[in-house]
Amino acid sequence: MPGLGKAARRSPAGERSRFSPQDLLAESVAGILQRPARSALTALGTVLGVGTFVAVLGLTATTSSQIDSRFNELTATEVTVEDTGGDQPEFLANAFPADADRRIEALGGVREAGVYWPVQLEPGTTVGAAPPTAGATGEEAQVVAASPGVLAAAEPRLAQGRTFDTYHDRHGENVALIGSGLASRLGISTLETAPAVFVGDRAFTVIGIVEDVERKADLLLSVVVPRTTAEEIWGGPQSGERARMLISTELGAARQIASEAALALDPAHPEHFKVVPPPEPKTLRGSVTSDLNQLFMLLAGICLVIGAVGIANTTLVAVLERTGEIGLRRALGARGRHITVQFLAESGALGALGGLVGTSLGTVTVVAMAVHREWTPVIHPATVVTAPLAGLATGVLAGLYPAWRASRIQPAEALRR
Repeated sequence: MPGLGKAARRSPAGERSRFSPQDLLAESVAGILQRPARSALTALGTVLGVGTFVAVLGLTATTSSQIDSRFNELTATEVTVEDTGGDQPEFLANAFPADADRRIEALGGVREAGVYWPVQLEPGTTVGAAPPTAGATGEEAQVVAASPGVLAAAEPRLAQGRTFDTYHDRHGENVALIGSGLASRLGISTLETAPAVFVGDRAFTVIGIVEDVERKADLLLSVVVPRTTAEEIWGGPQSGERARMLISTELGAARQIASEAALALDPAHPEHFKVVPPPEPKTLRGSVTSDLNQLFMLLAGICLVIGAVGIANTTLVAVLERTGEIGLRRALGARGRHITVQFLAESGALGALGGLVGTSLGTVTVVAMAVHREWTPVIHPATVVTAPLAGLATGVLAGLYPAWRASRIQPAEALRR
């Protein structure tokens, strides 16, 4: 049993007992160290909750600049134009003019622009490295008709070869660009032998293999052919899959381009097009950050609640185990509020200790992640200051009921046990 201390002694001449801060500290430390293993496990929930709290806020602040830069470089420089066909799309299969690329590229701030649409093939048509008549099995792959501007706007990284250009598009050449994954499945490993890919029984010379793209990732899974070639073989866009335009702009020019694109394509009927501007980077980043904050703060709150329940349970068990000690203190003059304060101090100390350890672990996590990703770690001072206080508050709240229960123990009843 911890030492009784001055708090358990009644002063002479009936003077009311006192419980000094020094006695409170000594008794609380003795109560915690009496069972160190259980105290450590009790504080673990608070450590996890506070550590998660610090790590979430620190990682969110650290990644904000990274989110900004990525949105600025890619999303904020991309504009999409959809062909809606106006009020009667069934009578207008393709609203984009033949020189759509040139019209948009004439606008200030546009880097590249091009029209594309998925080709509707006959059911059962496959893509293979040999014609179906040769008995070869093909792959089910999408065929995309695209102008050269689409490839430039997508910013492909080629494993081999080149992309097709305005010459191929203007003359309707039977050439194709395929992704590296599709090329591997078809057994095309080199372009030195001028391999061909067959869409049904139509042969297209493969002039380039794409390893990766910055925009429009579905091109990696498609066979991309010149727009005029596709129109000549399969016709233009169908009603179910209308054409679109991909526009790459200079940084900061996307919203201006979005406001001018429809009018530049068709001054008489701009309503035939729906222009999709890029999202506002700050708004989008704020939305992403807010969603992440809400999710992980919920997890941190759950950890804190678990820690509070652990502290409350352990403190209540300690009250039951120390009933005799509490009764003896009361018999020697300790008042109910002295008992309450002592147990609150013990639970608050466990919470504060868990908060300090959790803050340290959370900070180390943020720094380690930032160093691993070569980022600059960002942790707001308010987070570091607030986190241990949150642990203290958790411990005090968790100890309210056990402390009140301890203060209600009557000396005579306790000493009889």
